Parts: sequence; structure tokens; C-alpha cells
Amino acid sequence: MTPEYVAAIDQGTTSSRCIVFDQAGEIVSAAQREHRQIFPQPGWVEHDAEEIWDNVQRVVRDALAAAGIGPDRLAAVGITNQRETTVVWDRATGRPVANAIVWQDTRTGPLLRELDRAYGEQRLRERTGLTLATYFAGPKLRWLLDHVDGLRERAERGEVLFGTMDSWLIWKLTGRHVTDVTNASRTMLMDLRTLDWDPELLDAMRVPAAMLPEIRCSAEVYGTADGLLAGVPVASALGDQQAALFGQTCFQPGEAKCTYGTGSFLLLNTGASPVASAHGLLTTVAYRIDGQPPAYALEGAIAVTGSLVQWLRDNLGLISTAAEVEELARSVDDNGGCYVVPAFSGLFAPHWRSDARGVIAGLTGYITKGHLARAVLEASAWQTREVVDAMNADSDVALRRLRVDGGMTANGLLMEFLADVLDVPVVRSRITETTCLGAAYAAGLAVGFWPDLATLREQWRSDAEWTARMDPALRERELRHWRKAVQRTLDWVD
Repeated sequence: MTPEYVAAIDQGTTSSRCIVFDQAGEIVSAAQREHRQIFPQPGWVEHDAEEIWDNVQRVVRDALAAAGIGPDRLAAVGITNQRETTVVWDRATGRPVANAIVWQDTRTGPLLRELDRAYGEQRLRERTGLTLATYFAGPKLRWLLDHVDGLRERAERGEVLFGTMDSWLIWKLTGRHVTDVTNASRTMLMDLRTLDWDPELLDAMRVPAAMLPEIRCSAEVYGTADGLLAGVPVASALGDQQAALFGQTCFQPGEAKCTYGTGSFLLLNTGASPVASAHGLLTTVAYRIDGQPPAYALEGAIAVTGSLVQWLRDNLGLISTAAEVEELARSVDDNGGCYVVPAFSGLFAPHWRSDARGVIAGLTGYITKGHLARAVLEASAWQTREVVDAMNADSDVALRRLRVDGGMTANGLLMEFLADVLDVPVVRSRITETTCLGAAYAAGLAVGFWPDLATLREQWRSDAEWTARMDPALRERELRHWRKAVQRTLDWVD
């Protein structure tokens, strides 16, 4: 029997999903389970990697059952994952040595200052495309080596293994210890040009090479799965934002997408050469197909967008479901002069200020929960505007259209406001789960389920488009107020 489907596992920040796609790129079935967010102290965020693995097995089982198929009907499975989240596990037992440290975690701030003195931020940026920020995986690994008893000695003996979530899942599925170039490019340990672990950086970070995974292409067969997916090739791995770029079929230089999930991430394909940013963006690997040169991207990473709506729901109790935020925000005509800057883990692009913390600015007795809800949605758009301004300053051609995806794009008010503040058309993919779609596309390419990139481009469809209607003078006034609110977040942490 010829396999008719490809599956994608999306191991995200708040949940794990499995989606089954057919040859037309349509969703056949899906399953999803949330996992715990562990906050041991302010600024620390952890996950239980064993809980995540259990959830992944459950969603795979549920998605296959919902599709009415067994693993023999799958041509391949691809993996996409929350990037930078760091796991170390015992090579012999397969058990994590500690909770995973999540990308949002800020505990490595003091270590980054030490690294700046010893190595220098400019040198690191030139080598890796990254800025010195608590976001990335290498310093999280160093923290574990320094703080888990005996771990450094065990790492030097090769008894423990490091990986981001893609490596953890590939190892659990196949027993292979590998990662792909997109995830490796987020560690602060890989040279962007050689696409290999950099001995100088390993030495500066004091990371033993013996614990690192092999770096492979994004679309390539890594091994064959056991267990629930027995016999299925595991054939792709992409960090979630690169997977969304791939799923949006942004294969040409100058094409860009923004994914609105827990955080939001705008990636611009820059082609076969890395482009250094002078305006607070990251240079990263977009993807690499087996046998082909890599593609690079500029990225603007925003830490808090969808999770701000969750905060409004879970911490303040102003809404009972995330979907209610739009109705509440539409109950008022504007934000009433109120601005929410969600620097919960510092500010990411283009500011990169780990000392920042969130503020609600412009409060008066007039402000209602409707104004707060509107300011929460507007925060996602204004943060995107800051990234787009930086991207336009770095690239040769100004952004003329933005493809969007992710759960928040179902919010029509947010999409309207986004088009207003960017003053460019905002186009939503018909399949909003483009992160999973990108992982599926890459896996399918690796095994010949789809023949080439042109075939994938032909399948892409939009289902909605928004254009700017805001008066330019109002846009500039609101932007000025937003920037004032951002300034109020700075220098909070000593």
C-alpha cells in the first residue's frame, strides 16, 4: 500500500500537537494536549520533558485514531518545536537530569555579562547571528552544567546528552542523537557559515562537545521510528518559526511571515547568504534541504503576545476563554489612552533588554476592562511594528505584504489593527497551522512524497486579507505613545 499521508509533531511552549496531512496539504486529523508551566521563582520557566514525551505519544495515538489510519499509511513524520528550550538527559536511562529550561527563562542574565567580558558580544554576533540574550539555549546548558551536582563531569565522560526539543523527540523516537541547522543556530554554539559546532564558542561557554547532537539538514531522514510510529521515517526537524516560514512557502528572498502564538516571530527570507542586522534583529538559518545550500533569514522575536491574552484570562480573570478578548475589546472604540507593554521576560527584538519588566501605562479612572482588553491586543500589533521598522532598515526592500498565521490570526480586530499600524496588507494563510504544515512539507520532500518546492507553492492559499484604514496622523500619534510606554519598562531589574 502506498502511503497517503504525512504527520507532523508540533512540540510547542504550552502544548504538543500531532496533525495528519494529505497530499494536497489539507488537515485530515489533529490532536493536542497542554503541559504544565513550572515557575520555580520569578523569571524562571521550566517544563517536564517526560510529561511532554508522554503527551506527544498520546497526541500521535489520538491523531492516527481520528484519521482512522495506522502508521503504515504515513510516508513520513516531521518535527517542529519550541526553540531554545534546553533538555539534558541520561544516555543510558533516557531520563532527564532536571526540568527543561524554557526559552522564556531569564536566569542566565549574570552568565551573559560574564560571557560578554570574556568573549565579547560583537564577536559572538558575527559568529552566530545572535545577540547576548537569556533567550538562547547555550547559556541555559551552561547553567545546568554549573548547578546540577556532578553534571559537568558526567557530560565530559559522555554520559549525558544535550538537545533542544527536536533532539529530545528524535532520540525518543529513533535513538538517534541529532538536531537540525535551524535549531542548532539558536544555541549560540554554532557558526552560521560552517553550520557546525564552533570550538571557540564551546570553550567560551564551557560546554563539552561530547554531549552535543550531530547537526543535520532540516529535510532529511534521520532514522526510523519505533513504538506508535513503528517503521515511519522521521524525516524533518525545524524550529517552530522556521517551520512556519516553510509552511507559508516563503522560499524566495524578500518574502516574510509572522506567526502569532505564545510569542510572535517575524521572519524574512534573505536567501543563500546570512545578512547581519544593525537594528536589533537576529540572523538565523531559515532551513536546509538535504543536498542543497542553506537558506537564511532575518528574525524579529517578540516574547509575549498570545500569552498576554492568557495572562488576562488566567491571572486577572477578565475573560473566561481567550476567544472572548475580541468581544471585550470591541466593547470600546479605542484604548482610552491605555497601553500594555508585556515585558514579562524583558524585551526581545529590537530592544533586547533583559532588565525591562511589563507596565500598564496611561491608567486613569476612565479605563475599563474593555480598554485593557483592547490595549492587550494592540500590544501585539505595536510590537510587530517595531520589528518591521527594524527589518525595513536592515533589508534592501521595504516589506510590502505580510503573511500571517497562528491561533491569534482568528482575531479579526487584531488583524485589522495590525494592517493599520503596519500600513501594508496583512494576508492570512487558509491553513493557519502553518508550523505543522511546514514540518510536514519538509518531511514529505525528504521522502519524495512531494517532488519539489514549486509544488508546495502551488498549494498555498489565503483566506482573508486586511488593508490599512487608519488616518496616518493617528497612527503616528499612537506610535509615539507606544514608544513612551516602552521606555517606562526599562531599567526595572538591577
